This record gives sequence, structure tokens and C-alpha cells, in this order.
Amino acid sequence: MDFSASFALVIPELILTVAGLALLLVAAWGGDKLVRPVAILAAAALFAAGIMTVPGLHSGVDGVGTYAFGTLMKVDSFALFSKALLYLAAIGALMVAPAFFNSVAAGAERGLRAEYPVLILFACLGMSIMVSASDFMTLYLGLELNSLAAYVLASILRQDQRSAEAGLKYFVLGALASGILLYGMSLLYGFTGGTDFVAVRAGLAGELSTGQLFGLTFVLAGLAFKIAAVPFHMWTPDVYEGAPTPVTLFFATAPKVAAVALTARVVFEVFGGQVDAWRQIVMFIALASIIFGALGAIGQDNLKRLLAYSSINNIGFILLGLAVALPAGASAMLIYLFIYVAMSLGSFAALLMLRGDDGGLYETFGDIAGLAVTRPAIAWCLLILMFSLAGIPPLLGFYSKFVVFQATVEAGLVFFAAIAIAASVIGAFYYIKFVKVMFFDEPAGVVAGKSGTAHWVLLGLTTLIVSPLGYLLTPSLADLTDKAAAALFLVP
Repeated sequence: MDFSASFALVIPELILTVAGLALLLVAAWGGDKLVRPVAILAAAALFAAGIMTVPGLHSGVDGVGTYAFGTLMKVDSFALFSKALLYLAAIGALMVAPAFFNSVAAGAERGLRAEYPVLILFACLGMSIMVSASDFMTLYLGLELNSLAAYVLASILRQDQRSAEAGLKYFVLGALASGILLYGMSLLYGFTGGTDFVAVRAGLAGELSTGQLFGLTFVLAGLAFKIAAVPFHMWTPDVYEGAPTPVTLFFATAPKVAAVALTARVVFEVFGGQVDAWRQIVMFIALASIIFGALGAIGQDNLKRLLAYSSINNIGFILLGLAVALPAGASAMLIYLFIYVAMSLGSFAALLMLRGDDGGLYETFGDIAGLAVTRPAIAWCLLILMFSLAGIPPLLGFYSKFVVFQATVEAGLVFFAAIAIAASVIGAFYYIKFVKVMFFDEPAGVVAGKSGTAHWVLLGLTTLIVSPLGYLLTPSLADLTDKAAAALFLVP
């Protein structure tokens, strides 16, 4: 084993590890008074880790030379694309946090705590390991490192009942999902004799035994919880509503990228020889998520809760690309994932700007009534983001749905594509409701507070990306996703 070559491949993880440990000591000794430099250095570490992914991302790395530490990790184009995307999302979560925690929305615990950026770093480290995992042991290590940080982040406002409840629910249900996943992994190990993905794939060749089929099903069920897909979605609305909004922004973006990437890697690299066994499971989960996400959001009044159902709906479309089981479907899935992250970052940044004169946040439809009159810039940005989420042309959200439907139809799954298209029409209702309330209802006049520069930068940038100008990115995006998707289908 060439350790120097292995360490060269995992430089982003080394940067996050060193930065996380160093900043943890700084936070422990300096306390919350050093939170600003800690947050800046955490964002710088994420940016540096992201920069390290750029050379391999553009050249398209794959094959035997991408393995690190034997077969424990695989740093190919797919992993690099996923890492770059989740690092950008995490930087967004750091940018908007200070204004929230320094406002009255944080209640008695005002002020950003020094452990917040450190937890973000360790969560990102776990996610980096997840997307590069090529062994079930590595997979579980990364998953638990991310999950442990996420549980604390959800309940970081200890005196806030909603935050404490969100953290507890996330912990209990997350532990259950981890147990299901671990049981599935143990079954696969028992029936194939290995834990690395290549050995398990070889052991699953031919007709699946009952034990192997149960192992496959349990692994997919555990991963479905992590991506908040139906029927393992029950934690999502409560956690999204109860967690502090910057944490919700983080949960809706970076962990989604890591969980989807991990699911894709397991499905194609471990179960790739048994497409008929897993495709029907993924297709059911995808269609159920699309339909339930669309219907479940209709009656919601809380905006964070509505966006939770929206995330469930969008995960369904992403899984539709996964079910194609071809490089074109995987590429479409990654394109959708990139655009979804941009739309989610912008949407939650806009929610963080719905504050009153006293700094308190507003989260219901009644609060944004007539927003186009009182805060027109926020209202117009939200209009573009909601129309993009609904898939209305010529916004970039339409392109994301188009490439997924195109890949699904070309794979012969026309019936499933038709159901998804019909459900997307239903889902457009609650996105358009945003526009109706903001532009046609009488002004509530409660959103009157000023927003910080970081919020405007994030909102403006993401709105620009999902606008028609975003189509300028599509050639480069398609090239990167094609290279990333191709890496998944290289069978050693």
C-alpha cells in the first residue's frame, strides 16, 4: 500500500481534519468570543478543500489509480463532483448563520456559538468520507461522523423547545436507520464474505439468495432514510421546522448531496449486477416521494415545513434518474442535484430575510402576504426560485426536470415518467401559492427588518443561477456530470 499516494488523494479530508481539530481547540480555549475568526477559518478550510477537487474534476479521474488505503476509499470524478458541491453548500450555511444567531430568533441563547462552524466542518468531513467510500466499513464511519455532528446541530439551541425536539427526533430515528443499514451490511458480509464493494459485488453475482435479497433491501432502506425518501421521510418536516433555519438550510443541501451520492455509489458499484432486484425498489421510492411530497405540502402553512415536503418531492425526481441505471440517468441525477442545491440555498436564504424590526423571524404564509409591496426585491427573488422549483420554463429548474424525464423516457420507462410529470403539475400548486400570497394578498407589513450582506449575496447568486442566465452553465455542467457518472460504471 502506497501511503503517500493515498494521502495525496485525500487532501480535502486532511484539510478538514486538521482545521476541525485546530478550531475545536481554539473554540474550547477562546470560547464564543472567538466565534467570528473560527467561522471565517472554517469557511476558508471548506473553500481550500473545494479548490483541491478542481484539477481532478475537470480532467475526469477514474480507474485503479483513484483507490486510497487499499480499497477503503475511491477518489474518482464522481466523488470530487459531490465533494465540491457539498463544500459550497456548507459555506452557504456558514455565511447566513451569524445574523440568525445574533437575532431575537435565537431566544435566550443569542450569539453564534463557536462550536457551530466546528460541527459543520466535522459533518463535511464525514460526508467527504461517505461519497468516497468503497468499503462498507468506510461508509459507516463517514455516515456516523456526519450524523453525530448533525444531531448536535439540530438541537444547538438548547433552551428552544422546537430545536431540542428536532434534535431528539433526528437522533432516535437516525439511530434506527443506522441500525437497519448496519444489519443489511452484516447480512451482505455474511452471504458474500467481504465488506469492500468489489468483493460484495462479486459475491452477489448470479441469482440472489433470500439472505442476499434481504441484505440489499435493508441497505436501501437505511440509505432511503438518509435522503428523506418515502416511506422513511417522517423525520423531515419536524426536523426542518424545529431546527434553527441556518441548520435547516444545511440539512436541505450538503447532507442531501452526500446521501444521494452514497446511494448512487452503492447501487451502481455494489448492486450494479442486480439491476432488476433494486430498480423496482428505487422506482417505488421515487414515485412515492414525488407524489407524497406534492400532496403533503398542499395543506402546509409553515414555510420551512413546506420546503421539507418540497425536498421529499425533489428527492423523488433525483431517484428517478437513479432508477434509469444508465450513465445518462446518473448524469441527469447529478445535474438535478446541482440545481436543487442552488434553489434550496436561495429559498432558505430568503426565509432568513423575513424578519421584523425587532429581528424576529417569520415563517408562515400570513407573514409574507403582500411582500411584493413591502420588500419587492425578496419577493421577486422568491418568485424566480419558486417557479424554478415548480419546473416552469425558461428557469433552470425546468431544465433539471427535463434531463431526468428525457433519460427516463430514453430508458423505456415511459409510464413512470408520465406519472412523475403528472405529480410535478400537482406540486406546482404550492409553489405558485407563494406568488399568489406575495403579489396579490393585502400586505401584512410585518417583514420590515434589514437583511445582512451575506444573505443578499447568497440570494442574488442563487437567483441568478436558476434564472435563464443559468443556461450558460449547462454545457460545462453537462461535461462535469458526464465524467462523474461515467466513473460509477467502471467495473474493476
